[in-house]
Amino acid sequence: MAPPGYLLFLLLLPVAASQTSSSAGSCSGCGPLSLPLLAGLVAADAVMSLLIVGVVFVCMRPHSRPAQEDGRVYINMPGRG
Repeated sequence: MAPPGYLLFLLLLPVAASQTSSSAGSCSGCGPLSLPLLAGLVAADAVMSLLIVGVVFVCMRPHSRPAQEDGRVYINMPGRG
């Protein structure tokens, strides 16, 4: 038995296919993107990618923890007991 998500996908697949074939020719007045708009989109994509990489880098770096003092007494270690 297939999971319900697959069943819903299979039922909606013909509807999506019929919508995409008819909408391909219905774009009247759609022209190519202007060069400044395209450059802006590429620059925004680069900035967002760098921001995501920076956040992941900051979140994944190892955190330095201060040394925890245990209650043990060491004989040959001055300052520890």
